[in-house]
Amino acid sequence: MFEINFEKVYAKNLTNEPYSLAFPMPKGELEDEENISVTDENGRHMPVYSRATAHWDDGSVKWVFLRSVAELPANKAVKYFCHTDRKENADILSSLKADGNVIDTGKLHVVLSDQKNKLFDSLSYNGENIETRLVMPPKGSAKRDFIINKWEYEENSALCAVVTGHGTADDMYIRVRLTFYADKPWFEISCRLTATEENVELGGWSFEIDKKADTFCTGISNYKTKFNSGSDKPVYTEIDANYLKYESNEHNPEVFYGTFFGECRDSRFGVCATVFQAQQNFPKAVNVDKDGIKVYLVPITKSVILKSGMAREQKLQLHFYPADTDIQQVNHRSIVYQMPVKPEISPEIFKNANVFENVFTEKAISEYEIYLINKADEHSRCYGMLNWGDSPDGGYTAQGRGGDRLVWTNNEYDFPHACMLMYARTGVRKYLDYVLVSARHQIDIDVCHYSNDKLILGGQYEHCAGHIDEKKVVCSHQWVEGLLDCYHLTGDREYYDTAVGIGENVKILLEQPVFQKSGQANARETGWALRTLSALYKETNDKSWLEKCNWIVGQFSDWEKEYGLWLAPYTDNTAIRVVFMIAIAACSLMRYYRIDPQPEIKGMILRAIDDLKENAVLDNGLFYYKELPSLKRLGNNPIIMEALTYAYELTGNVDYLKTGLPTFEYVLGSKPSSIVGGGKRIVDDALINGGVGTKSFAQVMIPFSTFYAAAAKEGLL
Repeated sequence: MFEINFEKVYAKNLTNEPYSLAFPMPKGELEDEENISVTDENGRHMPVYSRATAHWDDGSVKWVFLRSVAELPANKAVKYFCHTDRKENADILSSLKADGNVIDTGKLHVVLSDQKNKLFDSLSYNGENIETRLVMPPKGSAKRDFIINKWEYEENSALCAVVTGHGTADDMYIRVRLTFYADKPWFEISCRLTATEENVELGGWSFEIDKKADTFCTGISNYKTKFNSGSDKPVYTEIDANYLKYESNEHNPEVFYGTFFGECRDSRFGVCATVFQAQQNFPKAVNVDKDGIKVYLVPITKSVILKSGMAREQKLQLHFYPADTDIQQVNHRSIVYQMPVKPEISPEIFKNANVFENVFTEKAISEYEIYLINKADEHSRCYGMLNWGDSPDGGYTAQGRGGDRLVWTNNEYDFPHACMLMYARTGVRKYLDYVLVSARHQIDIDVCHYSNDKLILGGQYEHCAGHIDEKKVVCSHQWVEGLLDCYHLTGDREYYDTAVGIGENVKILLEQPVFQKSGQANARETGWALRTLSALYKETNDKSWLEKCNWIVGQFSDWEKEYGLWLAPYTDNTAIRVVFMIAIAACSLMRYYRIDPQPEIKGMILRAIDDLKENAVLDNGLFYYKELPSLKRLGNNPIIMEALTYAYELTGNVDYLKTGLPTFEYVLGSKPSSIVGGGKRIVDDALINGGVGTKSFAQVMIPFSTFYAAAAKEGLL
């Protein structure tokens, strides 16, 4: 049993409020994911849907995705209990029924459509029919049609029905996901478009609700909601870069920025359409009038360009209610959609399950905890539909890698996974939202979803201007662990499938000639590939991932034998030690060693670290950057700390940790070197808020935390 903690958030009661939760289990402890129940503080059994999203190699459950509902009184924290040793019948009955193309929540009745340009053959609330339309942006002057070819259930339980439709829209693929909850008069529509041609323009993408209305309004907020009402003339509200530039906001916007909706009603009932994270994903607009609501996912007057292979998901909620419902109650539900209930569980659950790197310290030291908090929170926030969830890297931009344009990080060093580890070790909700936002950007924008080039298809693009403009996919800039984390957190199979696609791309890249001779590519290329493939094996228990892992291990062995070290080719006539690249290789080998503890792997790791310890440390105790007179400056990549920690783990020799102490203190005291900018500024299609690139936290989280945990245990801190 463990506690599920709901923090005090809302000043209004939430009754049978749906929520989801993901938690890991230690190996061998849970054989059946359905053997789970949830009780409230009074012992009442709540309805539960649970399923395993991963298993250990012995078949026991590794990760559980759970749905339930909670009674949350106003202004009060609540504690529930999850039991993993029994299944009990719930005291709350559900009226949700979903079969084929018909979904009935008890409040809403929906019949899905397979006709052109239609999502629903019918949609009704308490017997009242509502006409809706999803309108694709035109292609030039021509109408762009769509059709859903296939609807399928991702989830169909007594609590929630998630149904997904896949289809085409001329030069795009379309995916629509609908999420319904038992007994609730609201549901979510998620629409994802994928470009199959270059420069697909999305201006005029909308969802429309036909309803004769006596009154109507728009609502927009970041603190108190501002209502713009009408009963005669249409009301139009738009969010663009200029609007946001001059609006103050103190929230962590991954958690909450504000809300944005259109609402209308007559004497029978009302409807509200809320756009999820509209400010973060500008441009957005809502038009309401006596004929209903038009929600513009991209306004007619604006232009968002999807490049070939890019995708982007946008979401909205439709909420239906009696005609006499107070507008503040409607507003309340809209805000809850923007900042939904997300309970917290103890970090001990993650630590004891042993599913992550050892970032958990036995005794927290305030100085180091504050450093990690500040490091995680200091990243820049970049608004805009194609940019939200990513940030530019000031260092790469200053080097001119994008010409005169910003170089986007593309989640380098796996920012989503770093945030997941921060969430796991603290239990703080904002880090969970950091994961969700950055991983969503990664699977939409940073990964190639359409190409005739097998070396690009399914792969993650390396950092560059315009997110993907260089169309460059390499082994050393592809990450899957954060995507797999997000799959467990959400139950959304897209994250899993994208991670597997990245792995398949890595395997294809490793067949290229440059990798066929040891030492021709630098150590981080095959090092990161090994980390990716090892993670996919740990996730799937599919031994086919190990074939290339063994091949990479053999490459490292041959490389060491030929050169005596993992020297990297640099200039035409040099082969040098590159500390951070060798450290990446050693850390990846350690991940594989935990899967297959071969003595030779242990030996390679220790010989590499011993060599760096002996030859790559400057007189001041820090490691140099690269082994050339022109490059022997202070190394600023902290991953060497992680490698030293693993050498300590393999040997028990505290000297490895002592060697890393100067680097630890240097990292702790260093100032950000990749500032994006102080105030807000508009650059191309982005509004950029000051801060550093996400790479800054992504590359330090695991090295700093693992070293911190080991050094504190040995009394060195």
